Amino acid sequence: MTVEEFERFDAQTVARLTGQLYVMLGDLHEAQDVVQEAFVKGWNRRRQLDRHGQPEAWIRTVAWRLAVSRWRHLRRSADAWRRSGAPSLVDGPEPAQVALVEALRELPAQQRRTLTLHYLCDLTVEQITGETGLSASTVKTHLSRGRKALADRLHDPRTEEAPGA
Repeated sequence: MTVEEFERFDAQTVARLTGQLYVMLGDLHEAQDVVQEAFVKGWNRRRQLDRHGQPEAWIRTVAWRLAVSRWRHLRRSADAWRRSGAPSLVDGPEPAQVALVEALRELPAQQRRTLTLHYLCDLTVEQITGETGLSASTVKTHLSRGRKALADRLHDPRTEEAPGA
C-alpha cells in the first residue's frame, strides 16, 4: 500500500472503525485512542496490509487488542492498589509552601524555570545552560533576579528587627 493509498484508506475508514470500536468498548474516547494507535501501527506495516487483503479487519483487530491490553493494565493496577491497602494520609502543604508556590507563579516563566532547575532539580549553572540553551550569564541573571523577587514577595516577619533594636 503506498502512502497515498494508506491516507485514502485512513480517511475512508477511520470514522467507521471508531464507531465500531465505540460500540464494542462503550467509550468514545477510548475508541478514538485505540483506533488512532492501530492506524499508527498500520502505517509502519502498510506494505504488509496490502498483502493481507483486509486492512480494515487488521486495524479493527489491532485496536481491539490494544483496548484489551489497556483493560488488563488497569485491572492489574487496581489489584495492586487493593493489595497495598489504602494510601496513608498525607498532610497538606504548609502555609510557607503555599506562599512559595504563589510567589513562583508571579515570576516570569524563564526565571521560574531557572530557579526550579537550580534549586529543585539541583542542576549547576552549566547544566542549566545545556538544558535551556541560555548563556551562563543569562542563567545567573535569572537566578539573581528570581531570588530577589522571591525575597521581596516572601517577606518573613521573623527576620525583621525588633523596634528600637
